[in-house]
Amino acid sequence: MSSDGEPPPQDPGHGPEPDRAPAKGKGKAKRPKRTGWRRLIPTWRMVLGTLIGFVVLCCGLFALGYALVDIPPANSAAIAQSNVYLYANGAQIARDGDVNRENVQLAQIPKPVQHAVLAAEDRDFYSESAIDPKAMLRAAWNTLRGRGKQSGSTITQQYVKNYYLGQEQTVSRKVKEFFISIKLDREASKDEILTGYLNTSYFGRNAYGIQAAAQAYYGVDVEDLTTAQGAYLAALLNAPSAYDVIAHPENKSSAEARWNYVLDGMVKQKWLSASDRRNMTFPMPKEAKGAAGMSGQRGYIVQAVKDYITSNKILDEDTLATGGYRITTTLQKKKQDAFAEAVDDQLMSQLDTSARDVDKNVRAGGAAIDPATGKVVAMYGGIDYTKQYVNNATRRDYQVGSTFKPFVLTSAVANASTTQDGRVITPNTIYDGTNKRPVQGWDGGYYAPENEDGVSYGNITVRAATDKSVNSVYAQMAVDVGPAKAKRTAVDLGLPENTPDLTASPSIALGPATASVLDMTEAYATLANHGRHGTYTIVASLTKDGEKVDLPEQDTRRAVSREAADTTTSVLQSVVDTGTGTAAQAAGRPAAGKTGTAEEDTAAWFAGYTPDLATVVSVMGQDPQTGAHTSLYGAAGLPRVNGGGFPAQIWAQFTRQALAGTPATDFDLQLEDGAEQPPAPSVPSPPASSAPASEEPTASDEPTGEPTGEPASPTTESPQSPDVPQTDEPGQDQPDEGDGNVLNDLTSASDPRSTRAAVR
Repeated sequence: MSSDGEPPPQDPGHGPEPDRAPAKGKGKAKRPKRTGWRRLIPTWRMVLGTLIGFVVLCCGLFALGYALVDIPPANSAAIAQSNVYLYANGAQIARDGDVNRENVQLAQIPKPVQHAVLAAEDRDFYSESAIDPKAMLRAAWNTLRGRGKQSGSTITQQYVKNYYLGQEQTVSRKVKEFFISIKLDREASKDEILTGYLNTSYFGRNAYGIQAAAQAYYGVDVEDLTTAQGAYLAALLNAPSAYDVIAHPENKSSAEARWNYVLDGMVKQKWLSASDRRNMTFPMPKEAKGAAGMSGQRGYIVQAVKDYITSNKILDEDTLATGGYRITTTLQKKKQDAFAEAVDDQLMSQLDTSARDVDKNVRAGGAAIDPATGKVVAMYGGIDYTKQYVNNATRRDYQVGSTFKPFVLTSAVANASTTQDGRVITPNTIYDGTNKRPVQGWDGGYYAPENEDGVSYGNITVRAATDKSVNSVYAQMAVDVGPAKAKRTAVDLGLPENTPDLTASPSIALGPATASVLDMTEAYATLANHGRHGTYTIVASLTKDGEKVDLPEQDTRRAVSREAADTTTSVLQSVVDTGTGTAAQAAGRPAAGKTGTAEEDTAAWFAGYTPDLATVVSVMGQDPQTGAHTSLYGAAGLPRVNGGGFPAQIWAQFTRQALAGTPATDFDLQLEDGAEQPPAPSVPSPPASSAPASEEPTASDEPTGEPTGEPASPTTESPQSPDVPQTDEPGQDQPDEGDGNVLNDLTSASDPRSTRAAVR
């Protein structure tokens, strides 16, 4: 009602006023229903309820896990079992069950060494809890993004994995590791955990724990480690075998990068002064000695088998180290014994370390593969694993020299390559073999390699140039083929894609690449197998507790055409018949092969094969104290060691004994058109000025003076070089091939380094 008693006016056009909300206690108003897309939006009550439920669930799961998971006793990884290594016939090679570990107290480990490990693995160890959720999430995210498996584990978690659990990568193991780490962190001090970690971690060289590692790498007790040495040992924790710069010199740059990372972390954490850091140099470890039970060839075999298993991802290092595996190799005891005997008879018996210091530096390595199966049937790693730790059959730090030249010829035939004037390259194609002849058709710069002893051969066939290993011919052939194609062929035959110094330039033909003896054996086995390549295998079977472990399938494929491989074989037969490899004739059966020498005579090679067996032998020079490559000049009292000497002699004796009782067979060859060997006409010897007065002159075809700058014109009849003068020891005193004359890929002829001293 209004103040004058009249009712209030109603709003025109509207009906009666809607009912108002009932008074308190008389009922509730109905909430309007959410319609359309609004129904999809959770209310704050729903969000809060979900969060509370999730937290309660997590707390419950955590409490349940904490209650159910107990700290177990030490696992088998803490007390490793033996692995048994067997020959192909089941005879035992070795048993590596003695774990190299010596526990020490934390007080015995210098503080800088402790800090180096923390800088490498867990810089916040003393301030953080047992787990680092952020690091775990970051590692999981990086793994999901394809950046490789990442680790977010703290030192506590790593110790729990090493000592209490296994190395398997499963969810259940990670869950157990999580709860055990939390419990252990509550029950043990940080110092106790760090002590356990340092005593159980694997450092490579069969060294478990920091004390064993100090002895294995530097020959000192842990108390005497320097900061730089401690940083290197800490770096090893990331990749124990790969970062061993003595066993794997090709990985030295990666190991140094990890070492620098450790030291830089110490500076960042103020555990090391910047000035002390600047004054540190990389501490090369010593050439380690293997365990006494691994003497002779046993240690080399065991290490090669381990490398094969881990590099092919059959098992990882930690899993293999737990032991209990029965490993049957492809090695045949008869052939293995024959290899060691051949090296002793032909080389080691000729050395006198008391009379000649250079004889102390002589090393030998060898490998033999069955071309039909790709199985490694024998391997020679060195005189004794306990005296010379590095396996000379698998190391990749010596130039292969002229043993690479057959890959260039194979590539020429496989690619139907032609000379600069359009002639198809066959064994009978004539090239200009003049010393220091500049290559033609290469737009990468001037390159004029020197022949061995500066000998000029004039017009010479490819076959004769291979017999004499004429550098000027093969450098030109590399250009004619295309260095990139030659490199591709070498990789297809068996050399690793990442072989150091395998460069696509004319010098590739001279062998600057540093492949292992085993790599080269695999490639030559492909030639022996008519161009079909099968990746080598050294493990025939692998079992644990009676259960077989899967091995990679043999990948056999055609690397090059049969005509290309067989044509090269035909030419390499000439090397054995009349060239630098005549000592290999002592094998007593048809053979093909090639000699080679590294720059400065630091290594001499013979790579060869019969239809049944491919074998490569290398004699190397290395200082036993520093590990540096040394020249073989004067070894065994000889002016120089050539591939046609000791390596070919070892090859011949081994091949003869290894194939004893096996019928000799001829090569079954399918040659490219024009590859047949024509009759050999007589040709005059080169003038005396073509070779140094101190050497027997090497014969050549129509020697010339200055290079012509163009290949010789084709002829219908190829000149043939006369036999090379022989001595009582074939290959020792005759001039060998000029290998490793690479220096820089492209060097000016006026460069004073382009001398005989340089090419050797």
